[in-house]
Amino acid sequence: MTDQINSLEELGAVAGDAAAVAEVEVNREPVRDELGRAYATGKRKDAVARVWIKPGSGKVSVNGRDMSVYFARPVLQLILRQPFEVAGVEGEFDVVATVKGGGLTGQAGAVKHGISKALQLYEPSLRGALKAAGFLTRDSRVVERKKYGKRKARRSFQFSKR
Repeated sequence: MTDQINSLEELGAVAGDAAAVAEVEVNREPVRDELGRAYATGKRKDAVARVWIKPGSGKVSVNGRDMSVYFARPVLQLILRQPFEVAGVEGEFDVVATVKGGGLTGQAGAVKHGISKALQLYEPSLRGALKAAGFLTRDSRVVERKKYGKRKARRSFQFSKR
């Protein structure tokens, strides 16, 4: 019984502490290294991307190659440009990314996730727009494992009555 809050003053103090905690969460500080870059890891399916962003002319490099060379399909290039368009900072940041695992679509999604997280770390005021677009959430959908007694994850062998 003594552990419970007995007076309104104590309740007000606790509420004040909660407001202070909420204030601290709202006032995020930029996270940058000594070279002025922000780093983030992006993931999608089996692909993992390490992404560094810094102020520049909008050049995007993936595994040492230009984005248009590495991701030849226009749809994949569009995926990589989405975080900048949503945040309203097209052409303001240079991106250096290394990506491993998965296929090209998964890799493009991983780089997009990494760019979004790095933008939010570099400039915390962009977090609202990126979060509303759903770019900060890791897409948890992965390939389902194969089960024993099945041909694939769910597909059964063909049944023959005779």
